[in-house]
Amino acid sequence: MSDATATNADTDVDPAALAALKHVGLVGGLSETKVSCAALGDRLDASTQTASRRLQTLESAGYVERDVVSDGQWVRVTDAGEAALRAEYADYRRLFESDVEISLRGSVTGGMGEGRHYITLPGYAEQFRERLGYDPFPGTLNVDLTEESVRRRSEMAGIDAVPIDAWEGEDRTYGAATCYGVTLVAGDERYEEVHAIVPDRTHHDDDQLELIAPDRLRDALDLDDDDQVEVRVEPTSRADGPDGEAREGDADGNDVGETEVA
Repeated sequence: MSDATATNADTDVDPAALAALKHVGLVGGLSETKVSCAALGDRLDASTQTASRRLQTLESAGYVERDVVSDGQWVRVTDAGEAALRAEYADYRRLFESDVEISLRGSVTGGMGEGRHYITLPGYAEQFRERLGYDPFPGTLNVDLTEESVRRRSEMAGIDAVPIDAWEGEDRTYGAATCYGVTLVAGDERYEEVHAIVPDRTHHDDDQLELIAPDRLRDALDLDDDDQVEVRVEPTSRADGPDGEAREGDADGNDVGETEVA
């Protein structure tokens, strides 16, 4: 869990553009494919001009790359576009399937030691105790995800998780995060009371996941750097139950603006 600020605003992609992205993926998979705006418009029940604008929107958002030629254009879905499609898929799984679980794989890696500081800050520590049901060990276990798991990570957005609210310190605002329920598996051993903590805004790339638990996971599972682990992400809920939900805002229920994020 690290201190960061957002450097670039997220580009909004509306449902109509996501529908165009889905059709591009269905036509050519995730590889480069030739797309006609007229044909795409027919599939979307829209005009050729509208189909062209939606492709431009997707390109501006970084979801596709285009190479316009005389008789059409070659379009490739980017990693960001694939992540958006996987997030949509996760939402539908959540709608139609009762037991949704995502298995991610990676290797244990050393961190910068920032987790210890942020985990023990009172505004976070109190929420962990109430909402997760335990006091986390003061530190995080960092996992470098495999390439395939990086692609699948966006599916976590469709899994029920525990929100951690932003809160006001003496000199700054500490940002919100989401805690996903995890079972951590290393060889024949497993540790079930684990959470993956994902700050709403962070400078970390998607290839790393930070885990917290009541115990030091390296000791509990006898882990060293480069050891291979499986992170099973499962639906979870607040330990204090729905009646204990504070209204949206900081840890005390006060509305706060979106500024710096830990």
